[in-house]
Amino acid sequence: MEKLFLLAAMLLCGHSALLANYQNTRDSLPPVETKAGFAGYKPAFAGQTRVAGAKTMTPYKVEKIASGLGNPFAIVVMPDGRLMVTLKSGTMEIHDRNGALVRKITGLPEVVYAGQGGLLDVVFDPNFGTNRIMYWSYSEKYEGGTVTAVAKGKLNESAGKVDNVSVIFRATPATKGNLQFGSRLVFDKKGELYVSLGEKFAPDVRVQAQSMSSYLGKIIKIKADGKVEIVSLGHRNPEGLDISPATGELWESEFGPHGGDEINLIRQGKNYGWPVITYGLEYSNDKVGDGIQQKSGMEQPVYYWDPVVSPSGICFYGGVAIPEWKNNLFVACLSGQHVDRLIIRNDRVVGEERLLADKKQRFRDVAYGDNVLYAITDDGDIYRILKQ
Repeated sequence: MEKLFLLAAMLLCGHSALLANYQNTRDSLPPVETKAGFAGYKPAFAGQTRVAGAKTMTPYKVEKIASGLGNPFAIVVMPDGRLMVTLKSGTMEIHDRNGALVRKITGLPEVVYAGQGGLLDVVFDPNFGTNRIMYWSYSEKYEGGTVTAVAKGKLNESAGKVDNVSVIFRATPATKGNLQFGSRLVFDKKGELYVSLGEKFAPDVRVQAQSMSSYLGKIIKIKADGKVEIVSLGHRNPEGLDISPATGELWESEFGPHGGDEINLIRQGKNYGWPVITYGLEYSNDKVGDGIQQKSGMEQPVYYWDPVVSPSGICFYGGVAIPEWKNNLFVACLSGQHVDRLIIRNDRVVGEERLLADKKQRFRDVAYGDNVLYAITDDGDIYRILKQ
């Protein structure tokens, strides 16, 4: 009996070693980025960039369920599981879970459809099932320039419109530019609405990302009573925002300049550094400001890319159908032409994988719902990714 017990223990130990080796093989591959960086700055800590590569071992399938929608910005899973897509030209579309068009939604406030402007993100009120209220962000003409605005209204799906529309926020001051508006929207469990706002690009304007008297380059929170609070400052162009299902904390993706795209963990009152610190260069290849990457009182990105991948929309995978994806962060990459999978443990990125790179498309947004991951491209194609 003792010999049998010893043999079983040895087999069990061997099996555990095999599992450990399997896990290491899956999550400890060479970094996915092999190209030289633009700036070549050194990271502040190990794993801040070019972390070990990873590979999904659970079989999954990728299906194109719609195509040719026309310059979308957001894809959002509705509370009933259908999909809402915003088109930058100023309309929304409801699609069923298989990608078929159900209804076009028109009659929204006029957008500035130019440059990076247009109709941007959409999010549904926590009580949408009963009140049918939704919120959206867009670029708006205002005071002789443009601003990122947030509006709310009641979805009248049968009529294909939104009723009782009102603008609840404008990211003043207005500027003349039509670049880097942001913007994503997400509700927390308290029913407070977070909004990410770009700094509008121009060198004489972007410095306002460091000013608490300006909404440019900020993440804000709109409370249930309508009051607006600045959550964080020092952002460039944050086009991704989501809340971790594991921790309840807010995460953000942000375009750097020539290098230095970022993933940030957003905390109240923190300064994320732009344009004082950055891991990127000007598009002219000159240094940004003093060319520094660290400064006391300014937060480091959890992760950054150099060269850029142009990270747009982000979402966490909250399901269990593909167990190794649980609580992973997925990033829609434009110039990178893939969906990036980031494995996060203890607020650090420990693994990275590139998905859908074979599609050779600019991915604008990703969304999660009911154990399914959705991705939409600048060409207007919708992909559904799910367990095989």
